[in-house]
Amino acid sequence: MNNPLMNSVSANDSNAANRDNDSVTIVEVGPRDGLQNEKQSISVETKVSLIEQLADAGLSVIESGSFVSPKWVPQMAASDEVFRQINRRKSVRYTALTPNMRGLESAIACGVEEVAIFGAASEAFSQKNINCSVDESIERFKPMMALAKEHGISVRGYVSCIFACPYDGIVSAAQVSSITQKLFDLGCYEVSLGDTTGVGTAPETKTLLRQLGAQFDISKLALHFHDTFGQAVANTYAGLEEGYRVFDASIAGLGGCPYAKGATGNVATEDVVYLMRGAGMKTGIDLEKLAQAGSFISKSLGRPSQSHVGSVLASRAQSE
Repeated sequence: MNNPLMNSVSANDSNAANRDNDSVTIVEVGPRDGLQNEKQSISVETKVSLIEQLADAGLSVIESGSFVSPKWVPQMAASDEVFRQINRRKSVRYTALTPNMRGLESAIACGVEEVAIFGAASEAFSQKNINCSVDESIERFKPMMALAKEHGISVRGYVSCIFACPYDGIVSAAQVSSITQKLFDLGCYEVSLGDTTGVGTAPETKTLLRQLGAQFDISKLALHFHDTFGQAVANTYAGLEEGYRVFDASIAGLGGCPYAKGATGNVATEDVVYLMRGAGMKTGIDLEKLAQAGSFISKSLGRPSQSHVGSVLASRAQSE
């Protein structure tokens, strides 16, 4: 893999090229990141139906589960069954989070073709989340990367806490850059930058993304915003203006983080698609079908959708 570290001149060229690109990729993380914090039981059938509705709406990348110990994340306990039951489309990448070697082996057994690993820009968050330091987490991932390569599996990286950590406080751009480079050095084809606590604002987002854009090929970076302070859509647009073209989002605004107290759901996929449509960007996603999928999972959970756009479209559909 080419080293994504770039000089500032080529990074500026890359930014300009990306700004001219009118297509975006939305990575749907609802079936994993969105559902993992739910307290109530969610059946395999419900998860499979949600994933298939998302694919029908036009999502081309769907994070469909996580191969993690059910002791820690009980909602992901049946991810193997989910992957076995979904009707996989050739046009869709069905991915999974694999925090350790056992998880990766389970994903391979289910025929998963792309997995994700995660690091943190904060030492304290790394210890709370995966019980080891940042450098130790990278060492743990090395044999996983070798096994993934052996099986022809693509690996995506996540970086948590790009603005602030609930334990360490403010996180510097240098810390974000460091873990991002380490994930690329491991062999990740793309790194998703996560505002896990949802504290970032649009000006702060632009500042950080410009700094990272001077170091990395931004076509290999994705953005992952939580909406704790209601800033996720604004931050998404800030990223779009800076030339970033890959965005993680969660249907109906589902999500949160068990290791970041008070952090609410991810930015809602419906809201991101509506934003992109207004900005003249191509997503390949049918917003009405997407809203129906959001209504389906919200009703299954017995609560209103957290998506503003999804709620409006659902209300209009009921009144027709």
